[in-house]
Amino acid sequence: MSGVFGRVFGKSKAQSQATALASIDKLSEKENLLVKKANLEVEKAKGFTKAKNKRAAIQCLKRKRLYEQQIEQLGNFQLRIHDQMIMLEAAKATTETVDALRTGASAMKAMHKATNIDDVDKTMDEINDNMENMRQIQDLLSAPIGAAADFDEDELEAELADLEGEELEAELLAPTTTAPTAPVRVPAAQQSTRPSAQSSKTEDDELAALQAEMAM
Repeated sequence: MSGVFGRVFGKSKAQSQATALASIDKLSEKENLLVKKANLEVEKAKGFTKAKNKRAAIQCLKRKRLYEQQIEQLGNFQLRIHDQMIMLEAAKATTETVDALRTGASAMKAMHKATNIDDVDKTMDEINDNMENMRQIQDLLSAPIGAAADFDEDELEAELADLEGEELEAELLAPTTTAPTAPVRVPAAQQSTRPSAQSSKTEDDELAALQAEMAM
């Protein structure tokens, strides 16, 4: 039977189960046959007993005992096969559990390797460096160029402050109300005299200019 066990349990699970069940069926068939033979020997012993053939009856009972021993052996074989099937199921469950744990451990190890604290720290440093470089690039792009780059921001701020101060001072010194200017009354004699004097002066100038042109 050791060879049978080797053939049964050295194969895959499905094949092992099929072979084990087939073996159990064969053992059961043989056991039933031995039971029939043992019962037959009992019937023979009864017949020989009636015939007063004690020796023949005893021989029948001996064969019955041999059959019963074989039946017991076959029963033990079947139990062993059942035990092996149960052990195979338990071993399979254990193997699957160990494989699952091993797979989980490998996955966890890979995750830890992928998320190593040094790698994370290095990645964060790279991100910060990239952000700083981007900020510097933006500052360079937004910086004034050409003539505008030569202006001193501090001087411009100071000039603006002076302008604001002057504006505030002008507002403070401005009178709150402006009195209307009274019209100046000019005597009629002066009004008539001034235009004639101005007119005479204008004519003299024009005459002098004309004489100068003719002399040329």
